[in-house]
Amino acid sequence: MVLNYIWIGFFLIAFVIALVRMVFWGDMEVFPAMMNSTFDTSKTAFDISLGLTGVLSLWLGVMKIGERGGVINVLSRLLSPIFVRLFPDIPKGHPVTGSIFMNIAANMLGLDNAATPLGLKAMEQMNEVKDEKIEAIRKEKGLSDSQVAELKATASNPMIMFLVLNTSGLTLIPVSILVYRAQLGAAQPTDVFIPILLATFFSTIAGIIITSLYQRINLINRTMLLTLGGMCAAVAGIIWGFSQMDKETMNVVSTSIANILLMTIITLFILAGVRKRVNVYDAFIEGAKEGFQTAVRIIPYLVAILVAIGVFRASGAMDLLIAGIGQAVEACGANSDFVGALPTALMKPLSGSGARGMMVDAMTQYGADSFVGRLACIFQGSTDTTFYILAVYFGSVAIRKTRHAVACGLLADLVGIISAIAIAYLFF
Repeated sequence: MVLNYIWIGFFLIAFVIALVRMVFWGDMEVFPAMMNSTFDTSKTAFDISLGLTGVLSLWLGVMKIGERGGVINVLSRLLSPIFVRLFPDIPKGHPVTGSIFMNIAANMLGLDNAATPLGLKAMEQMNEVKDEKIEAIRKEKGLSDSQVAELKATASNPMIMFLVLNTSGLTLIPVSILVYRAQLGAAQPTDVFIPILLATFFSTIAGIIITSLYQRINLINRTMLLTLGGMCAAVAGIIWGFSQMDKETMNVVSTSIANILLMTIITLFILAGVRKRVNVYDAFIEGAKEGFQTAVRIIPYLVAILVAIGVFRASGAMDLLIAGIGQAVEACGANSDFVGALPTALMKPLSGSGARGMMVDAMTQYGADSFVGRLACIFQGSTDTTFYILAVYFGSVAIRKTRHAVACGLLADLVGIISAIAIAYLFF
């Protein structure tokens, strides 16, 4: 329901602003621009889905080998003490916990191409858990077919927690951002590495806490405190280790670690399958077929959300929003240096490529080593594309009722934005 109102809101706001621009400012190009954006973003949505087909087929095939080889079950048992508290509605030791871990690990290493199919696999498994519970309730309470259909179209608590963990964007190695900075002439491209790491960490912790409050999950227990404390220590260690390297060494090490881990995972899954006497080729083909089907299923959801975002941008609504925020900040007598970087922050929940373009534009306009240029990079790395992830992940399992997913995701984004601004002022 929330996504429905947001989607309608994008179109209505865009139409009103475009009408005002045409009537009062004589801008006759705004409506053609909006219509062009609908065609362009529809094509973009299809291209994204088409581009995902191969990657999805590859990684869901690899996951199927891992599942048959018992790797996912081993991960599930190891992570069960943590996930049974963070995802209390998932049965203890269920294979989905292994898929969740793989997705989070891929995100942390900046392996977007691997993270998405792994996340879709986890979402599919959580949907199976939810459907089993719905069928049990149906037998117990005698629900009608329409009631069952309504429940199946509603996001479960584990789905929402998992989505927020993805939208909060915990990334330990933001290689692409560092590359953009180097290309645009930054004297020290890696100077935003530690600020990004801090901002994305705060965003993720906030997302976990906010979602836990919504779902009444108790985080004050020995296991979770040790886990979160260990994460803090690990982040501190990574920050210290990379801070000792020069920019060339950091880029080489971070890229090498990511690729070595990725290839190691594929090899271990295959070896595990061989050890269990699994026909790994047939297992891969079976999983790859699921990847193709998933890519096709998400097309309408992506078209819906990207077209709405494209119309909103083309109408000039984003520009007006930024200008209004700048004037409000100045009226309060506060430092408004950060406003120039806000387009990246506001675009990030809507479109990853759009936010990337805003980041590059900020560095081009203000300079890669300017406060605005650096802050735009921190914004880009501190959170992920909330609405894109919501459309893809929920769309893959036909979820229409998102409950508190949007609120939790956007609140985590807000914490990431505020943290990024504070950290940028602290560092730069």
